[in-house]
Amino acid sequence: MSNNDDHDHQHDAHEGHDHAGHSHGLVRADEIAGVSDARLLWAVGLNQMLTVGQVVAGILSGSIALLSDAAHNFNDANALLIAYIARRISKKDANARYTFGYRRAEMIGALINLTLLAVIGLYLVYEGIARLVQPEEVIGWVMAATAVLALVVDVGTAALLWSMSRGSLNVRAAFIHNIVDALGSVAVLIGAAAIIWFNWLWVDAAITLVIAGYVLWQLVKMFPQATRVLMEGTPLDLDLDALTADVRKIDGVEGLHHVHVWELDEQHRALEAHIVVAEARIGDLESIKNGIKSCLVEDYQIPHSTLEFEIGDSDDQDCDESDAIVPH
Repeated sequence: MSNNDDHDHQHDAHEGHDHAGHSHGLVRADEIAGVSDARLLWAVGLNQMLTVGQVVAGILSGSIALLSDAAHNFNDANALLIAYIARRISKKDANARYTFGYRRAEMIGALINLTLLAVIGLYLVYEGIARLVQPEEVIGWVMAATAVLALVVDVGTAALLWSMSRGSLNVRAAFIHNIVDALGSVAVLIGAAAIIWFNWLWVDAAITLVIAGYVLWQLVKMFPQATRVLMEGTPLDLDLDALTADVRKIDGVEGLHHVHVWELDEQHRALEAHIVVAEARIGDLESIKNGIKSCLVEDYQIPHSTLEFEIGDSDDQDCDESDAIVPH
């Protein structure tokens, strides 16, 4: 018997609190809300200009590492542009068609960024192996000068994105792009020195393979997170067994089942569940509901919850133990 449906759409009401509990590492939306999107546009411009410079220098010097880094920077500029567009879309208000708003636009952008990251990483592996097999002459001083310029731009871009990267997987993907570029620029600079002083042409290819390895490693780390959110998976840092146990301890709760927990994006979690209460406690539904919602917000950072109340004993419900938890 269903007694009451309760919906809580106050996404932002509790996000400013500093909660402790079973779920750790969730970055609040208010930590990045004030960051200007103009930073992303500046980063796009810097990376586009750097790409042109690296292509010219790579052709003049004969360095495949510079050309690979140029391709990587071009990808970064596109990734940053996607990040900017996705952030703008995600700020649009909810409407009748998209009742949760456009929060997942950033996650879609992140998935695009990571796909580009995979393509560029595999490309670098191919080019690096080809250059190892057949080394070519490289003008070291052009390579070194370009690497210094690239390092300055990469560090500047990373600084623009640092505060934003902590609260968005999409911007974090773009931030990682620039960290890889900065490390790549250092490696290219060291390689240029080795070519100038020792004529070690193989270093150019070795640097390319190192950059590619780091790119693919970051992809392996970040891709599952993006797909999990889009697949409405339960947050990794949330103990669903502990959550259901805590809700069962609340006075008036006889049991719960059909529990679903998912993320709208990295800052907003949602839950729906069927709550069983005894018939004698019908008059206490409001206090029971408030107790559950307080637990969800304070201990699990879940400000949006939909609770359906059912009257009866927990043993009377038409569901077995496997139905109690149904994570998305």
